Amino acid sequence: MSTYVESYDFDGITVIPFCTSGSSGMGESGDNLAQLAGSGTWLAGERFSGSVSEEELKEWIESLQE
Repeated sequence: MSTYVESYDFDGITVIPFCTSGSSGMGESGDNLAQLAGSGTWLAGERFSGSVSEEELKEWIESLQE
């Protein structure tokens, strides 16, 4: 991920990081990636459990549009 965000131009793009994990949170991953990218609008991300349902993901996505 680091190499990708360093080489991609995120100007005009909003990025919302997310991940699945059985136990650990995102920590500072989103902030670190935003710093490496140097461009774009990076919003706070979300960690989901590995058993997240499609419905839960849809609800989260819809909440971002409000």
